[in-house]
Amino acid sequence: MSEDHTSANGDHTSANHWSAQDTTPGAIEAALRELIRQRHAENDSFAPARVLNLVVVVDREWRGEVENRLDQVGRYHPSRTIVCAVDPGRTTLDAWATMTADVEPRPGELAVCRERVEIDVGPQHLAHLDTIVDPLVVTDLATLLWAPHGHAEAVDSLVRLAQIMLLDSVDEPEIADALARVAELAEKAYVVDLAWLRSTPWRERVAATFDPEPWRAELARISGVTARHHPDSGAAGLLFFGWLAARLGWQPSALVASGGGMHGKARGRRQEVALKLEPDPQQMVRGLAGVSIDTASGMSIALDRAPGGLRATRRARDGSESTWTLLGASRGEGGILGEGVRQALLRDPTYRPALDAARAMVA
Repeated sequence: MSEDHTSANGDHTSANHWSAQDTTPGAIEAALRELIRQRHAENDSFAPARVLNLVVVVDREWRGEVENRLDQVGRYHPSRTIVCAVDPGRTTLDAWATMTADVEPRPGELAVCRERVEIDVGPQHLAHLDTIVDPLVVTDLATLLWAPHGHAEAVDSLVRLAQIMLLDSVDEPEIADALARVAELAEKAYVVDLAWLRSTPWRERVAATFDPEPWRAELARISGVTARHHPDSGAAGLLFFGWLAARLGWQPSALVASGGGMHGKARGRRQEVALKLEPDPQQMVRGLAGVSIDTASGMSIALDRAPGGLRATRRARDGSESTWTLLGASRGEGGILGEGVRQALLRDPTYRPALDAARAMVA
């Protein structure tokens, strides 16, 4: 049974929980060490996870929504999560910390514990948020930084502590500004872009379609690509174009606004490729709604979001068509975030070339 203690300055500590008002980074760090000590004293089979730090900067009023998303990442939970909730009227730091394990350890087994710290901060703390967070990250572990509500000042402060930046390039209202900001951060840390991860099933299916020998030669004959997307996810479509351009050696030119979307061309090795970026007002899910790829020989492939997965339609040179459903293509936003945490420990060599090509299309 855990014991509760409340100190004279208002700190509250139990075997699994600590909280305090008007506190300091040093007090929070000491509380984390005490929670680990208490957990180990309770049962020496408890051990803190030591894989990844996650630092999250959020608007306080949306903290619950972000926490719900973090709770859905499944087995990709970070080892220590530090949430900095920005409260416009705050001048002092309030904080709480927990240390939890998914299961009770059996005799002779270890139970891995995860730590979460939440700190209420004010706007004046953002410029030097690194001095608050620095004592709290586990040293010698990679640190992932995520600021889903912007707070560029906090990001610029924390970038010296973070080796990986988690972001979503569809969050910015202007695509050119979004991609420029991503490129700027990519010079300072490894970037994991949720907009890019949402397109993974689409890229995998397109690559698989052109993998068989009869289709592989058609890659050089691609004459047109159309990407349909959620109205706020134009960046996802551009990154898809950028991926094709980077992998196939196309030279893209700037797209121009046309009919609510964007149209343009890329120069392939044999011919020009027409590019069309079209918002789909009926699409309720962030990311792509559909892609179509046509070749000069008359072959084509179309993928569209459908219940249960992606509906694929393939047309051969003789005009015959086949249609089927690719199950399980959508992972939901919780799954996308979990994949983002997983990718923090990996390296995707295809993203940066796709980003550079996408930026050329909005130059």
